[in-house]
Amino acid sequence: MKPYSGQTKARRPTTHVSDDIEEMQMSVNGSAESVRSASREGRPGGPESSGLKKIVAASMAGTVVEWYEFFLYATAASLVFGKLFFPNAGSQLDGIIAAFVTYAVGFIARPLGGIVFGQIGDRLGRKQTLQATIILVGVATFLMGCLPGFNSIGYWAPALLVILRFIQGFAVGGEWGGAVLLVAEHSPNKSRAFWSSWPQAAVPVGNLLATLVLLIMSWSLPVDQFLSWGWRVAFWLSAVIVVIGYYIRTRVNESPIFLEARALVEAEKAISYGVGEVIRKYPKGILQAMGLRFAENILYYTIVSFSIVYLVTVHQYDTSQLLLALLIAHVVHFLVIPQVGRLSDAIGRKPVYYAGAVLGASWAFFAFPMFDTLNPVVIVAAIAIGLCFHALMYAGQPAIMSEMFPTRMRYSGVSLGYQVTSIIAGSLAPIIATALLQQYKSWVPVAIYLLIACAITFVTVITLTETKGTSLRDVDAMDARKHGLASVRVNG
Repeated sequence: MKPYSGQTKARRPTTHVSDDIEEMQMSVNGSAESVRSASREGRPGGPESSGLKKIVAASMAGTVVEWYEFFLYATAASLVFGKLFFPNAGSQLDGIIAAFVTYAVGFIARPLGGIVFGQIGDRLGRKQTLQATIILVGVATFLMGCLPGFNSIGYWAPALLVILRFIQGFAVGGEWGGAVLLVAEHSPNKSRAFWSSWPQAAVPVGNLLATLVLLIMSWSLPVDQFLSWGWRVAFWLSAVIVVIGYYIRTRVNESPIFLEARALVEAEKAISYGVGEVIRKYPKGILQAMGLRFAENILYYTIVSFSIVYLVTVHQYDTSQLLLALLIAHVVHFLVIPQVGRLSDAIGRKPVYYAGAVLGASWAFFAFPMFDTLNPVVIVAAIAIGLCFHALMYAGQPAIMSEMFPTRMRYSGVSLGYQVTSIIAGSLAPIIATALLQQYKSWVPVAIYLLIACAITFVTVITLTETKGTSLRDVDAMDARKHGLASVRVNG
């Protein structure tokens, strides 16, 4: 792919664009200087990468907070909410299914959040958007911990739970795109998958923290106290972590390439950005992003949510031991994700993703027999292996998706592809899997369900163009040539 020089035909006179270059350069240079050395340095461990490491840390800090809160709900839905908010359900599985339905509401809200915050992020910036999302999800999660149960206020309890879950999902819908793009747009071309995999690694950290808090509560309290107030402590703790995450996110700068794109949109009024533009101009990219996400999302929630349901309802497995198993598996997941990102930079995006789809399809067929042994070590191994397979698909997603869309609509594009899929994938996976278990009294239909999902993702990977080492400036240049736009390049 040849670098774009900006000498293309525009749809309308663009001489006024050059008049804005000097002003735009002044706004960009300060941010560009902080990452210039990192942009030239392709080695993740290079001495010039300290500025990029700060950006990664800021992105991860907020992501840990938001996913701590989001996954806290998932674990609580499996262990607590069915009994507390849906006590009139016909059976234990019916109560869990009802709790998972409220869980799914958060996924339904995520695409809406992706649309709204994607538009804001493409217009105003990644930093401001991420500050708003972390506050919003923190308030919703704290209030969840304050909700009385069904026995206290009747149907208002599940109704309020649904409303807060919707707000939580809405905020998380805008979180992911901004967090990964903040890193991806600052990263060197040769190591973008490695650096942008770190916000992905923050997800198991958030899940780990949620599991750890619930594990401590379940160990230290009798069952009746854990169900009455112990679980609430984990939700209230979100207020502390939100303050820390918000502060860290105030310390980062926008990427130079985003500042250039924003200045060009402001100068060249014919240039559009955001949700509507990406749907019109890059529908294939959105569909491909959805296909990549499909199996990964289903596999993850089958592992971290349905595995709990299976072991608790089929084998009455001890809750504390199960939470400990998840805790260990999340540590493994965190350690593996950046290494998979490094591998994606070395051998390419597609080979790694192929491996994830194939291995993910096989997981359930050996994992559930491992669960049936009731051996704690074997159970930990089954969950950890599944999360390693998941990492093969998950680690490279930020790099792949950021390389699909130009900067002026990248936030909207990656958010749509990522979050819309969660409605038909992650939100439904625990519900479908639990319903299949209830209907057939067997894990085999669940394994087949996962196999079909992985086949869909495998086919999607076939349609991709390998983008390892691609320059995001070249992506912008191709967009400019394709749609007859002016292009402005700020050196550095």
